[in-house]
Amino acid sequence: MKLGLKDKVVLITGGARGIGAATVLAFHSERSNVIFADRDYESGSKLEKSIGPHGKFIEAELNTPESCRETVEKTVSIFGGIDVLVNNAGFNDGLGLETPPEEFMNSVRTNLLHVYAMAHYSLPLLRRSQGCIVNLGSKVSETGQGNTSAYAAAKGAIRALTREWAVALAPNNIRVNCVMPAECHTEQYEKFFQKSKNPEQTKQAVSHLVPLSHRLTTPAEIAKTIVFLSSDSSSHTTGQHIFVDGGYTHFDRAVSHDHDKWQ
Repeated sequence: MKLGLKDKVVLITGGARGIGAATVLAFHSERSNVIFADRDYESGSKLEKSIGPHGKFIEAELNTPESCRETVEKTVSIFGGIDVLVNNAGFNDGLGLETPPEEFMNSVRTNLLHVYAMAHYSLPLLRRSQGCIVNLGSKVSETGQGNTSAYAAAKGAIRALTREWAVALAPNNIRVNCVMPAECHTEQYEKFFQKSKNPEQTKQAVSHLVPLSHRLTTPAEIAKTIVFLSSDSSSHTTGQHIFVDGGYTHFDRAVSHDHDKWQ
């Protein structure tokens, strides 16, 4: 599907693996110029080699405003501007309410600061291009998960900032939306399964909870939604929280219940 994104400059954070890497490949298939930043040098370099001259990898931690500013500046030096910013980087570190407040704030900073900083430093370029921002949220900001206070707080803030920025930037014709995954089969999630006593049984149990097709969402399905929201095909869509989760978050729990066990 060609969405008019040829030669558009797309900056993606956390683009070396998982949803980020799938998003890099999805934009590349649309013949966009893709910059992706990540701290994983090995995975990032490998992905860069696989997509050729229209994809560039920047090794960056994105844990300080300076590193975010430098990433934006490098993007401009390579491709001349920014049309789309995808704030994908993030990590569920499982810090619950027993976590000391200092560690809680450090975790929130890790998952949130770069989202604000990347948007802040990209803003003049997005105003020039009348581009868009796509943030990556999480179902935990809607449902809760338990024992992940810091991550939930950061993702809740990202949801709020999505709507705040959509309102603030509407006069500039800049659209801002948030994609909300739930049970997505990333490498990180696979590591969680492998740590369980019976990895395959655990995976099947989680998959059964997803109403649509009883399977986990793929990173590619998340990526396609990000690409669509970045294109003119969604030119009047802004301030939205789009759940790509097979109905996991909002469907009645009875949908996923095995009633035969109780008959």
